[in-house]
Amino acid sequence: MERDELMVIDIGNTQTSVGFWKEGAMVDAYRFQSDRDRTADEWGLWFRWVLHWNRGGPDRLRGVALASVVPPMTDRVVQACQKYLGQTPFVIEPGIRTGMPILYEDPKAVGADRIANAVAAFRELGGPCVVIDLGTATTFDIVSERGEYLGGVIAPGIEISADALFQRAARLPRVEVRRPPGVIGRNTPHAMQAGLFYGYAGLIERIAQEIQSVLGEGTQFIATGGLAPLLADTSPYMQRVDLLLTLRGIAYLYEINQPA
Repeated sequence: MERDELMVIDIGNTQTSVGFWKEGAMVDAYRFQSDRDRTADEWGLWFRWVLHWNRGGPDRLRGVALASVVPPMTDRVVQACQKYLGQTPFVIEPGIRTGMPILYEDPKAVGADRIANAVAAFRELGGPCVVIDLGTATTFDIVSERGEYLGGVIAPGIEISADALFQRAARLPRVEVRRPPGVIGRNTPHAMQAGLFYGYAGLIERIAQEIQSVLGEGTQFIATGGLAPLLADTSPYMQRVDLLLTLRGIAYLYEINQPA
């Protein structure tokens, strides 16, 4: 059996994505909750189940590439891949080749997922470009016209803000993060949802405008992250949504770091 697929894993604080990369395209992808208590054996058995169920088994894999912002989960996934797949993952970490100058004051402080997003966006869109990632945090990653990682913006994610309201205000309930019936809430849950939804729409719009004023009118924007579809139609800066962007960036970084 030909080893022609790369398994790509993106471990985030809230969700983990797993994709399969073949001949320059993501041919399959899965998204599930990040469980920090999941053991290496549980990870390994899940990987083998997916591979046998829909991918022809581990023998199809030519490699595994991994980006993670949760170090304890990183170690267990690496162990799982070694034990159950016979693969030692390529891990996105400081010191790898990115093909992109990182102009952050401390390049090691930039999350692996953010580097993957920047690399994928510049490779596919050119520069200048901005990735808006709506996950646990709401982040903006900015790439120059010449393909330099300039830096970014980090704000609390929508769900973090919703949890803070519930935890810090005794009379406010926990609410689902969703689009409200309208901007004027006629009950407390709808009022909270309006504040979260329209508040973050405004946050994205203003920050994107400020970034564009620095980079120029030709700046391209792309949104990703599990909550991006929720706000996709609220701003011209959110018109391009791509939930597989990070996985493709990890695949690109894997390829950049392979021997010629």
